[in-house]
Amino acid sequence: MIREQLAEALETKLPMTRDEIIKLLEYPPNPDMGDAALPCFTLAKTMKQSPQHIAMELAEELKDSDWIAEAAGPYLNFRLNRRSHASVLLERIQNGSFGKPDIGKGERVIIDMSSPNIAKPFGIGHLRSTMIGNALYRILRETGYETISVNHLGDWGTQFGKMITAWLRWGGESTQNDTPQNANENTSIIKKYLELYVRFHDEAQSKPELEDEAREWFKRLEQGDETAHSLWLGFVEESLKEFRKLYERLGVSFDHYLGESFYNDKMEPVLEQLKEKGLLEESDGAMVVSLEEFGMPPCIMVKSNGTSIYATRDLATALYRRNEMKADTLLYVVGGEQALHFKQVFHVLGKMGFEWSSECKHIPFGLMRMEGQKMSTRRGKVLFLEDVLNEAVDRARALIQSKSPGLANADAVAEAIGVGAVVFGDLKNTRTLDVDFSLQEVLNFDGETGPYLQYTYARTASIVKKAASSFMNKEAGAPKHGSADNEIVADFSLMENNFAWNLAVTVGKYEEALVQAASRYEPSVLARYLLDLAQSFNRFYHHIKVLSGTEEEQAAKIKLVRAVGQTLGRGLNLLGLQTPEEI
Repeated sequence: MIREQLAEALETKLPMTRDEIIKLLEYPPNPDMGDAALPCFTLAKTMKQSPQHIAMELAEELKDSDWIAEAAGPYLNFRLNRRSHASVLLERIQNGSFGKPDIGKGERVIIDMSSPNIAKPFGIGHLRSTMIGNALYRILRETGYETISVNHLGDWGTQFGKMITAWLRWGGESTQNDTPQNANENTSIIKKYLELYVRFHDEAQSKPELEDEAREWFKRLEQGDETAHSLWLGFVEESLKEFRKLYERLGVSFDHYLGESFYNDKMEPVLEQLKEKGLLEESDGAMVVSLEEFGMPPCIMVKSNGTSIYATRDLATALYRRNEMKADTLLYVVGGEQALHFKQVFHVLGKMGFEWSSECKHIPFGLMRMEGQKMSTRRGKVLFLEDVLNEAVDRARALIQSKSPGLANADAVAEAIGVGAVVFGDLKNTRTLDVDFSLQEVLNFDGETGPYLQYTYARTASIVKKAASSFMNKEAGAPKHGSADNEIVADFSLMENNFAWNLAVTVGKYEEALVQAASRYEPSVLARYLLDLAQSFNRFYHHIKVLSGTEEEQAAKIKLVRAVGQTLGRGLNLLGLQTPEEI
């Protein structure tokens, strides 16, 4: 808010637009230097004057009761009127007009997210696409976009030939039933699928004929074989049952479940278009699109054995989302190891003449490693997300029992804290970096964690609740002034205190953090901001007694605390964390 306020005043003085000025303004590294600064180096080129001279002239022109402008060499530093600025900021937050910047202007963004593979476990590694995608869905919607989430399930491909082969060979060894739908209910069907998948790859090392058998089964599946289709359908239905349980715990929902199989009848038209445009050519028995002009290997459309491949399906998917679902922008929240694949697909779309291919964006993220090792379903090295969430909730429950044994809804609060710890433990990291998952670190309830933010939120709620009580007329049982602070003229002399002022300034940076998170498709920007806000609040809380002083002084402090709570609550919700009022 500080930069917006200053940019409005500077716009009439400078040969720049308001948005350009906002981008140019900085926050000084040392608060003693001021609340904001304008570096004048860029202006020197257009105004044909030295940056020092520009700063001095602007300082003279910008005398205002709401701030002091001071030239400091090539910089113009601003010191705001703390009482006035805080009053306007907190009033704006209370009226609900803060934190909803309309940068999207209603553009429709389709987000491809989560997309687990059917018949494979939902491991801790799947958390990244799911929760990064969920956060982007909410953040972009909050900033004016129309967001649509699609779970592009991995429900097709050669792995199903392997699963069918494994099921027919060994599926009956632990159950007398002959279909995935009727598997032993006492054992997680997904874990059974994993055991079969691992066994297939183990046995295929000494029996390579299994790979041929698997390829044949997938070919039969593509041709509509009844046995293959029945088994495949069972894998899909049972996997979705377990996936949905986890999505419910994570607070994630989807506007559409459209797996790879949905596009089976849409790939042939894509191949026909490629042929008509003269883009399809043969290479070693496969059909490809050359990308030599981009310095890339050819993009395979049809494998040498005649079966489809991911690129064909992703072309059909992009066309469907653009033409039928009317997307303006397509986001693919998929691991960074798929970067080349998406570059190839987007270039093929461009070669087909679709200018909107520039609005197709891969949102990569780093690997989730376990103790430094990449997890692999082929080797059975998977840390099940359900197991992680269960342990996190158990530890949260134990902590609550030791600190607040009489807490109402303890189980629900433990669920919120435990799941929040795991989710925030991922989202606080820059998404492109690899994450070495450590259960012990994620479940540390002190420091830069989800539970720390949730506890801080609960503390603000408790203060506001106590404040409301303290303002009650004890005899009449009604508010003395209508509410804790609505009809009291708040005394913002409090803002002369650095702890209070720094907290107000940090609250005011929420909208900027939100815009940056949306523009960069980077939830960690919002996560790091919330940590800064919580730390600033706790410094304030430990140095200033909120419920002391005159009613007017208390009203100002309560407004500030309430603004912190509202901002924390909104930010945590956008990241997918719950905010219990009591912990």
